[in-house]
Order: sequence, then structure tokens, then C-alpha cells
Amino acid sequence: MISVQSLRVEFGARVLFDNLSFTVRPRERIAFAGHNGAGKSTLMKCVAGIIRPSSGAIHSPKGTRYGYLPQEGIHVRGRTLWQETESAFGEMLELRDRIDRLSHELEKLDPRSSPYAEALEEIGTLELQLDATDPARMKPRIESVLKGLGFKDADFTRDCSEFSGGWQMRIAMAKLFLQEPEVLLLDEPTNHLDIDTQVWVEQYLVNYPGAILLISHDRGLLDTLCTRTIAFAHGRAEEYAGNFSYFERESVIRKETHRKQYESQQREIAEIQRFIDRFRASANKATLVQSRIKMLAKIERISAPEQDDAVMNFKFPPPPNSGHMVAKLDKASKHYGARRIFDGFDFEINKGEKFAIVGPNGAGKSTFCRLITAQETPDGGAHTFGHKVATSFFSQNHADELDPQKTVLETVEAAASRESAPHARNLLGCFLFRGDDVFKKVGVLSGGERSRVALVCMLLRPANFLILDEPTNHLDMQSQDVLQRALADYPGSVLIVSHNRSFLDPVVSKTLEFRPGEAPRLFAGNISYYLEKSAAENQSTKPATASKAAPAARSTTQPGVSRKDQRRAEAEARDQRNKLLKPLETELAALEIKIAELEAAQATLNAALTSEEIISQTDKLRETSNAISKITHSLETAYSRWGVLTDEIEKVKAKLGITD
Repeated sequence: MISVQSLRVEFGARVLFDNLSFTVRPRERIAFAGHNGAGKSTLMKCVAGIIRPSSGAIHSPKGTRYGYLPQEGIHVRGRTLWQETESAFGEMLELRDRIDRLSHELEKLDPRSSPYAEALEEIGTLELQLDATDPARMKPRIESVLKGLGFKDADFTRDCSEFSGGWQMRIAMAKLFLQEPEVLLLDEPTNHLDIDTQVWVEQYLVNYPGAILLISHDRGLLDTLCTRTIAFAHGRAEEYAGNFSYFERESVIRKETHRKQYESQQREIAEIQRFIDRFRASANKATLVQSRIKMLAKIERISAPEQDDAVMNFKFPPPPNSGHMVAKLDKASKHYGARRIFDGFDFEINKGEKFAIVGPNGAGKSTFCRLITAQETPDGGAHTFGHKVATSFFSQNHADELDPQKTVLETVEAAASRESAPHARNLLGCFLFRGDDVFKKVGVLSGGERSRVALVCMLLRPANFLILDEPTNHLDMQSQDVLQRALADYPGSVLIVSHNRSFLDPVVSKTLEFRPGEAPRLFAGNISYYLEKSAAENQSTKPATASKAAPAARSTTQPGVSRKDQRRAEAEARDQRNKLLKPLETELAALEIKIAELEAAQATLNAALTSEEIISQTDKLRETSNAISKITHSLETAYSRWGVLTDEIEKVKAKLGITD
């Protein structure tokens, strides 16, 4: 469907990627992975035809439609939401207009004239084309997509200029989904989506009829959707036949294999060079020396392993000690005019508790954060802080309060405490400010970069109560991991407003949900637990006819089931496990034995290369070198298969509900 051939992109002396080739088949889902600035968005713009590569070519069948969603920069005004999304059906609307114009002209023509017959024939042809596009589905499709993306009926007649940047991105996404281009190019599509909308978008993309190229820092979305990954690093792009988690595992195996191959070859080269140096002046060994020199020249050199980007770790400054109760709302109420956010709301967070705050935009999450930190007072009820509570609040608008004349480093050092100041440079590195980047003026930074500076400033202040409003929006995977580990180890209390499920799950133990017009609800678990409970509630509220899908599957859990039936069900479960899981586990065990044997053989042969007997005999040296090459290739294949098998076993265990 798409063929990318020998693509190269460079900006000045910097090469983003070179000699990149890959194909995209119909309905394929490909993830672009790599740190910010590695070239992911650039490649996507090349495919979309927005920028031209330095060399190489991109080919696709004539008429292939591309739909590109950028990270930001979309602003629509002068049209209602409905008019803007309806324009996705531009071809259909043009057919309707043409039919209407011809019908109007037909009334003025003589029915016996040839122009009348020609116009009538054209109307017939156009109506056939219109019927093929199924115009009856246009309105319900628009409504379905807009509501799936979080818009309400009342929004349909609003001018697009009334919507914020995040909602403008949803409008653009709605148009793309309705147009259904053969290739969707999505750059961070879930950045500004709430949990419910993320789930809807994920399911929509799973069933999308075209191909999808995706850039995202949402690990859950990448793992669910994508079946191939192209990873960018050090000016190169490598392809992996799996999702993001597979790429992470396989990349470690590839790097280790490459390191072993390089070290083995370096030992071989060193031994040959030692022989040459030792016997170069010996007339008796002249033939052997020349043979070794030719052998050395013919060796295809394996490149030295590249150093991975340093993974820095960060720990929060030790928080000041506080009382058991950190903050409390007692029968709190908050209204904005006639709009009620919540009434009579009781909430308490205690020392060491970590909450996720979720819900659609505009439901009251930010209002709650301002109340719990005493930045606003409730209209009714009371707010109380615990003993010696020190808060630190990160919100998106904090980035706008930074001094544009200060450098990044000056800004961060001014915010740091005496104890944390020495760690400021290290923490900036964790969040992608490296080398001379720390000396840039804040005023020249992008919105995302300023947001990261504000986050670093917040993290360096000693506090025992952290409130984070969408902290991962501008962080790549590596920076997210640094922050996630730090939060997991942090002994203080945390409230996190976020829709990033994979980021939140290992950190939080409670979830507080806000919905417009409803009382906030507390769930005693992380995001996965919350989604599971919400799905169960939605299922239980469906009509009784909808719950009859699988009576046989439920009957085994109903009271009064006979022991015989129960044993039969258990036997079927064991059979299912043996059928699906046992062959994989058997192959994995055999493969691990084979890998151990190959590694032992490789070590023996590498040791043999240093012996005088092998060095002095050209044939034996060649045989040993060839044997090492074959074993290395076999090991690389075995390592790759090991990664695939472990991934398949995990999926089967998840399907069968096996947790060990």
C-alpha cells in the first residue's frame, strides 16, 4: 500500500535517519517509538507529504488518501461544530448541490429538448453515485463520532472558535474519522482526552478499516493497537515485528546480541593482529602472515555498540513530617453561577495515600484540586489542612508564570531548596534538557518545554502533599518512567489528575471519579480496577435481553451447580490450558536449554581462538571463525524466538486468567 524507500532526512549536520525503508500494508497498525526529537514526527510529515525528505522516495497507489492529525496548531472558526464535521463528507455534499442545481435548471428546460434529456441523464448518474455513498448514514455517523469524542448535543450549534485547543484537536479527529482515509497518521492523538474518550478512541481505532501510523506516549494504546514498531535512535531507525512492549524486550536482546558479536569479533581481530605483529619479521612465517593480513582485510567489521541514552533516576527531596490527616473537605459545595460542581462532598486524604483523579473535561477535577489545596474556598462546608502539611501544586498554567528572561537552569535553581539544588542539573536531564539546552532562555521554549521546566521546579521543592495536573502530557516514555518510579517511592501523599493509564496504575491505590451533575465517587483501586468496575456497572444497567449472550458460561458460577458439572468445567479448563499453553512452555524450556548449550559452545570456541595450535594453522583458524559465526547467528535467532515465545505465553495466561 505504501512503500518507503531509502529515506534520509537531515537538518544541517544532524541526520535524523538514513536509508530507512519499510512498507505499510492495508489495515496495518505501526507505532513510531523513540525519545522526543528523534525524528518520529518528521517521518510522519514526510509520509503525509508536508515536508520533503533529503533523499529517498515514498510511493503509494494513485488516489490513496492520507489523514494527518498533528500534535497542535489546529484552530477553526467561523463555522459551527456540525458544519465543520459535516464538511468531512465534502464529496457527498457536492453531489447533492449539483443534483439540486440541475433539478432547478430542469424546470426551465423544454422536456422535448436534448439539453433536458442530457440534464436528466446526468441527474440519474449523480443520484447513483450519491446512493453508493449512503447519505442516510451521514447524520447518525456524525452524531456517533462527536458523542464518542465527548461532545454534547448542545455543542453541535456552537461556533468552533468557542472550543479550547484540546477540543479543537477533537474536532479535527472527528473529521478524520468520518472521512475514513486509507492511511491515518496520528501524532499524540490521546494527549487531551479523558479516560472515557480514550477508551472510545482506542476501540474505534482497533476497528478502523484503513492503515494507521501512530505516535503516542500512551503505552496502553500502543500495546493494544499496534502490531509493528519502528524505533528511532542515534540517527537510525529499526523495525520490530510487535507492539511497544515487544519492542522494549526485543531491543534489549538485539543490543546484547550485537554486543556479544562485536566483542567476539574484536577478540578474533586482536588475535590475528597479534599473530601478524609477532611473526611479521619472520621469513619462515611470511606466507602465514600474508594470509592473516588478507583475512583481516576481508573481515566485515561489526560496528561498535552505541551507548544508550543515560537513564537517570530521581528521588523527591525528603518530605517534612506531617500528621496522619493531610487534607479534608467536610460537606463541601461549589457552584459557578447556576452550574453546580458538587454539593455536600466529604473527602479526606491521609499520609502516604495516592489518588488518581479522573473524569471528563469540565466535570470539576481542577476545581477540586484548587479546593483541596485551599487556593479556593468552598461555597459551603469546610476545608481543613492537617498538621505541618506542605503542598506543591503543578498545573498547566504554571508554565505561563515563568520568567521569560531567565535561563532554564536559573529558573530551576531559583525554585530548588538548599538540599535539592545540587540535583537540579541531573533532574533537568531526566526531563530532556541536556547539554546546552539548560542555558536557553525560557522565552524561546515551546509550550511543552516550558511545561516541563515548571514540572522540574515543582519536583525540587520539599513537600509532603503533591498535586499534579496532567504531568505526562509533554513527557516521552523515558521521562515518564523516571517520574513514575519517583512517585512510586515517594512517602508523601499524592493527587494526580491524568488519563494515562499505564503511568497511573503502578502509582495510585485509589481513584476519585468526577462526572457532571453527579456526586464524586471513590473507587478503592487503581485505574484498571476503576475501568473494570465501571464496565461491570454499565453492563448491569443494560436491558435484560442484552444479558442473555452467554447463559452457559454463567451457569458454572450459579448456586446449586452439581459437583459433577463443576469437575467437568475444571477439566475443560485444564484441557484448554494444556492445549494452548503447554506446547508454548515446552518449546520455551527446550529453547532455553538450547541457548545455554550454544552460549557454552560459543565460549569454548572463543577460548580456542587464543590457543597456539589454532593460530598457527590457517585451516583450523578459518574453521573456528566460521563455527563462531554460525553459532552467533543461531543464538541471535534463538534470542528472538525466546522473546516471541514469552510474549505469547503472557498473552495466553492473560486470556486464561492465570496470574502465576
